Amino acid sequence: MISVRADAGRILIGKQLLPQTGKRCQALRLFGQCAIVSDTNVARQYADILKQSLISTGFRPTVITIPAGEKSKTLKQAGAVCDEMIAAGFDRQSFVIGLGGGMVGDISGFVAAIYHRGIPHVQVPTTLLAMVDSSIGGKTGVNTRDGKNLIGAVHHPLLVIDDLDVLKTLPRREFNQGFAEIIKHAVIADAKMFRTLQSRQAGEAPALQSLVKRNIEIKSRIVAKDERDRTGERALLNFGHTVGHAIERAGDYRKFLHGEALSLGIVAACAISKRRAGLAPDQRDAIVDLLRQFELPTTLPKNFPREKVFDALKFDKKFEGGKVRFVVSSRIGAAYLTNDVTLDDIREAVEAL
Repeated sequence: MISVRADAGRILIGKQLLPQTGKRCQALRLFGQCAIVSDTNVARQYADILKQSLISTGFRPTVITIPAGEKSKTLKQAGAVCDEMIAAGFDRQSFVIGLGGGMVGDISGFVAAIYHRGIPHVQVPTTLLAMVDSSIGGKTGVNTRDGKNLIGAVHHPLLVIDDLDVLKTLPRREFNQGFAEIIKHAVIADAKMFRTLQSRQAGEAPALQSLVKRNIEIKSRIVAKDERDRTGERALLNFGHTVGHAIERAGDYRKFLHGEALSLGIVAACAISKRRAGLAPDQRDAIVDLLRQFELPTTLPKNFPREKVFDALKFDKKFEGGKVRFVVSSRIGAAYLTNDVTLDDIREAVEAL
């Protein structure tokens, strides 16, 4: 097992960690009632293991299950979870455990942030994507009709338990989407990791623990410089996300998984980086080739509503004062935020997908 200090808590990475959750929470002096927030797919596989681990160490867990899928990440669903907690008698000494992927972590973290004005949050990610990205940094939130994560709060988890054993049950498509965030981290901050990914050793079991650890370190370092996303440092993590989020919305959050939409957003960001930041064509090609190696999409279907993608851009949180705050890369391993990118640049990149 590897222990990493990140944000306001600790992240544990290893195998057979899920049955240890009760002891790990006990070591943090948590006690009493806890809500296990999970979705219908994950709860079926892992909720009982987690519940028994908590009961055996004296906790009183209540499993709250929400429908699987991004469509559940709403203010209405967060309110329903809070209502269940109120009905079960949860108080300020209670805590929330998010058991699932990024959607579950976002909504469970948001509930923890607003319930009694903030109670502790523990995350047990069950996807590679959540382990290397959404469980780090404390961003929580829900979607609205007009865009992703427009309502939320920064609320760091006290503990994150990355049990690599749970990844064995992930469908290949679910597993591979995590590499979109890993490749993004490599492009913006770690050329060496990019070369490691090109070797195709990253998906092998012996390398997975160190790969997760490295991505946590990269994101945590960036977040530490700009926790509240005010100075522009944290915005580097949005490389590929401006177009990626718009693609998700245009597809009604059903056509593409988050990592798949991000992959397409990265391709668009590379096209814009060639034009505005001098990204070399061969480096752009290397990034696109690497996305393909992990079976991630790099082109949109011909019949995909591209105009809807462009319409969705105006709801993106990275548009401030009418200006586009866009992350570009000048070379693999480096990125920066610029206001030089125009809406025409973005439209051209989307049309070329």
